[in-house]
Amino acid sequence: MFGLRLISSSRLVGAWLILLAASLSQSEVAGNEQPRPNFLVILCDDLGYGDLACYGHPAIKTPNLDKLAADGIRFTDCYSASPVCSPSRAGLLTGRTPSRVGVYDWIPAGHVMHLKSSERTIATLLKETGYSTCHVGKWHLNGKFNSPDQPQPSDHGFEHWMSTQNNAAPSHENPTNFVRNGQRIGKQEGYSCQVVAREAIEWLTNGRDKNKPFFQFVCFHEPHEPLASPADLVATYPDAKEKGQALYYANVTNMDRAVGQIMQALDDLKLCNNTLVFFTSDNGPETLNRYPNAWRSHGSPGGLRGMKLWLYEGGIRVPGIVRWPGVVKPGQTIKEPICSLDLLPTFCNLAGADAPSDRTLDGEDVNALLRGKSFTRNKPLFWHYFRALGGWQAAMRDGDIVVLGRAAEKLDKTSGEMNEFSEPNTEGLSEFEAYRLSVDVSQKYKLLPAQNRSLHQSIQELSRRYRQVQADGPTWQTEPLPRDRLGRDSSY
Repeated sequence: MFGLRLISSSRLVGAWLILLAASLSQSEVAGNEQPRPNFLVILCDDLGYGDLACYGHPAIKTPNLDKLAADGIRFTDCYSASPVCSPSRAGLLTGRTPSRVGVYDWIPAGHVMHLKSSERTIATLLKETGYSTCHVGKWHLNGKFNSPDQPQPSDHGFEHWMSTQNNAAPSHENPTNFVRNGQRIGKQEGYSCQVVAREAIEWLTNGRDKNKPFFQFVCFHEPHEPLASPADLVATYPDAKEKGQALYYANVTNMDRAVGQIMQALDDLKLCNNTLVFFTSDNGPETLNRYPNAWRSHGSPGGLRGMKLWLYEGGIRVPGIVRWPGVVKPGQTIKEPICSLDLLPTFCNLAGADAPSDRTLDGEDVNALLRGKSFTRNKPLFWHYFRALGGWQAAMRDGDIVVLGRAAEKLDKTSGEMNEFSEPNTEGLSEFEAYRLSVDVSQKYKLLPAQNRSLHQSIQELSRRYRQVQADGPTWQTEPLPRDRLGRDSSY
């Protein structure tokens, strides 16, 4: 009997060790005893660099984001991948300059342009290595949304999704156009950011596989037009006298309220300590009255030059906040430049996933920077947008020097109306200008070659990168779209 008990005990111990090993393989990175972190990325739409109290706005109240920044890192030089929505999202998810993947501009409903299924996203890579994945909110990475004709969120690694093609419609209040896992769900009560937050919290509470770490991508529609805001929050801005100003301020505060609800859920579910939270915006703020419906667009670039659609700093420099308790030291302000392109290689490293090696990645692993260690970027940050306001086609930041250049000829991958795509234009750049951001963050004073010996090399590198990216980008063949389907006044 005693021998039988020993054998049974040995078997039980052996089984326990096998289960323990399996558990460790799911939750830990090889060579690291700490569990693999969860990742929560919160992306706003058209939130300006200066729109948060913790980034210097004198009126807008954002207590939850102020606390998030105080609990972690506030990056002063955080960049989006593009000055416009669809390309910015494509860059964030793939770690690649958006023109490389063929997402050149915002994508109208019904358009052929989309994020190709051959691209490897953060969600796909993390899902393959054992993560539970979720997308909630604005998708805007295809024209044929919720159609088998183009890849949907589920085709890019998201196990669960509740999303819209572009804006919350007919406005932020009581939107009717959300789709959950392929099924339209009809009118939702409340404002879009709360609708998105409720779904995010429900998935965290009941939807995810709790035996796995998770990646959740929360994409608010706020503060993109056509916005709507709760009356109680509008009333808290009696000093906002300009038309639409109080509506905009309240819209940002409402979004902040939704962030607070998600952060509270992380606390309640005891997920806070092992969750890396990254908050940012897809591009700079919309220009007031740029089109008729933009009368509520009172976003601030925070003293930077340009706004949405510009390749100057105001179009691409955005808020960037990281919180990761126990790893990221709280109360930090870091000036080292980072970009949303950096998320994919950074998350892959932390999750023990292999970043794609068969294609060019433009982002870099900034894990050392998050941990307070020295970090040196190996290649300059680069942007390209063929319809940038001001005419500038490409920009590059190397250290504290920014160089911009105009395309020698009009980019012919797409017409001005995005109706026709033809062969890539690999011509070089001309009409360069440069600025030293450490002394001229508003980009008022152009550098002369005599003022910077390496400026000629920076211009050469910008031109080389531009030609390379143009050569990589695919060509889309399209049928002309009726102008009213472009949604120029309401969706752009």
